[in-house]
Amino acid sequence: MLGHELLFTSMLLTACAASTKDVQAMPHSDVIHTSVGDLTITFFGHASLMFQIGGKVIDVDPVSRYADYSKEPKADLILITHEHSDHLDPKAIAEITKPDTRVVASRSCAGRISGAEIMQNGDVGEELGYRVEAVPAYNIVHMRAPGQPYHAKGDGNGYVITFGDTRVYIAGDTENTPEMKALKNIDIAFLPMNLPYTMTPAMVADAAEAFRPHILYPYHYGDTDPQQLVKLLAKDKDIEVRVRDLR
Repeated sequence: MLGHELLFTSMLLTACAASTKDVQAMPHSDVIHTSVGDLTITFFGHASLMFQIGGKVIDVDPVSRYADYSKEPKADLILITHEHSDHLDPKAIAEITKPDTRVVASRSCAGRISGAEIMQNGDVGEELGYRVEAVPAYNIVHMRAPGQPYHAKGDGNGYVITFGDTRVYIAGDTENTPEMKALKNIDIAFLPMNLPYTMTPAMVADAAEAFRPHILYPYHYGDTDPQQLVKLLAKDKDIEVRVRDLR
């Protein structure tokens, strides 16, 4: 476990030429030390993340609006949480796909990505030698219409990836579900925080206090002020809230 011994280096990557004004030209990265080597986490924006470890590249929800993927390294593994266009972008996927790239997606993505492996909620597998778990991602409170949640149970996944002694949870679009709150031994968590689609800062704080990640990154937070979450968890010295530009 990482505990308070987690170390990181924040650095700027070489600027990428932006294809639209929405693309982050200079994404930041954090480096986390794990038992199997340094894990570099790159924050492109919103829910688009890249993990690099041991010479391998894992992209989560790559979307062209947040990065010029034609200039990013090819992926060994791509994880897609669900079918909405701010998470599933065939163009971005194509730009980082090579012949042996593995693509793993949720049930709601079936038939939308050629060659993708579908993981159902609760499935556990191994990709690139790392354990990958599919965690349910869904709404309990926020509804598009009565009885119609923005994200229905069973459609979307969050993912827990285990890198040696370090467990990373990327929640996808979800609220503070019982399955999330029951997670164990999570070192790093990415939790969404924008209304009406996902969680309020209070919901994120409630979830974090239940499963207690060592490092918490609010992401997918749109116009929500992440400092609200910082204030809610200010007295909890065991959870470090790190704010990156993931609007």
